Amino acid sequence: MIFLTKRGRALLFSTPLALALALASCGGEPSQQQPGALDVSVVTVAPAAIDVADELPGRVVAFRVAEIRPQVGGVIQRRLFEQGTEVRAGQPLFQINSAPFQADAQSAAASIQRAEAALGRARAQERRLAPLVKADAISGQAYDDALAASRQAAADLAQARADHQRRQVDLGFATIRSPISGRVDQAVMTEGALASVSGTEPLATVQQIDRVYVDVRQPAARLEALREAARSGTANQGAPVEILSSDGRAYQVQGRLLFSGISVDPGTGEVIARVEVANPDRALLPGMYVRARLPRLSLPNALAVPQQAVARDATGKATVNVVVKGGKVEVRPVSTGDTRNGQTVITQGLKAGDVVIVEGQDRLQTGIVVKPVPWKHAQTAAKR
Repeated sequence: MIFLTKRGRALLFSTPLALALALASCGGEPSQQQPGALDVSVVTVAPAAIDVADELPGRVVAFRVAEIRPQVGGVIQRRLFEQGTEVRAGQPLFQINSAPFQADAQSAAASIQRAEAALGRARAQERRLAPLVKADAISGQAYDDALAASRQAAADLAQARADHQRRQVDLGFATIRSPISGRVDQAVMTEGALASVSGTEPLATVQQIDRVYVDVRQPAARLEALREAARSGTANQGAPVEILSSDGRAYQVQGRLLFSGISVDPGTGEVIARVEVANPDRALLPGMYVRARLPRLSLPNALAVPQQAVARDATGKATVNVVVKGGKVEVRPVSTGDTRNGQTVITQGLKAGDVVIVEGQDRLQTGIVVKPVPWKHAQTAAKR
């Protein structure tokens, strides 16, 4: 380094010495400070039980549906229910004109009396001829004819009684009753309309909705995961199913998974899972579209980290930043599973006790030393 004196003469110094003199002339000293450790938010990985569920759309279906149809034809005289109310099993709903059926029943009763009289006469004839045929006073053919006539009269009486019973059934069908308990909707026909057995429309419909089904569609690709979970004993079929409204509000009811469909819809590639839900308040009505949190897996010792701790490259491979000995940072590739309540399940790449960086990854540099600070939202996220 070259310095000029007042006389303009150049002086040559060695580089270290020149640096020392320059610092001394400025009144400074050589810096002895090292860069400080970077604060990062971390969580310590620990095994925990996690239930994995799929939130899927579904449609409410009545537990039982009964279409009220006439079993005999006739003119409707009265409607015996209030539309939109609850009815009980066996309650009368419609009254068809019963006069024709009453007349048929009385005619059948008269036929019974006539058949009984014929049977009595035939049996009396049989009793009179029995001793005569033994004494050879009459031919055996005459006695056989009397015996056959007696049996024919007994058959006619049985037929008359059956016909009378049928007429009584038709008379009972003139009063149309509800086969199940439930809510009845509006009546299709009114008083004075002709009810026909061959009619295409029901007179009304009764739906049992104190319990309902929710039919949930799910991708067919989930079937193999469900089968594998069942084989490994991790299937969570007994867990309750939460029912949500279209805006995400949870209903005060819970359901249970009954079965998963085994046939795949060729148009959509989906299968149907049916959920049975108690519906005492009738909050769920047939035809409503809802969402169901359908339990799929129960992982008793899962390792999970907050979702924001997982980074992905352009190819979709997942990595996390792990704090190792000495406060150094190690980028570790991982395999991820499902995400539940902001927690991503790690299937490979981490072990219990690893310290994973959640916040501060954007400030990391190669070889930097970090100072781990517990993540403030760790406890809140674990409770959700």
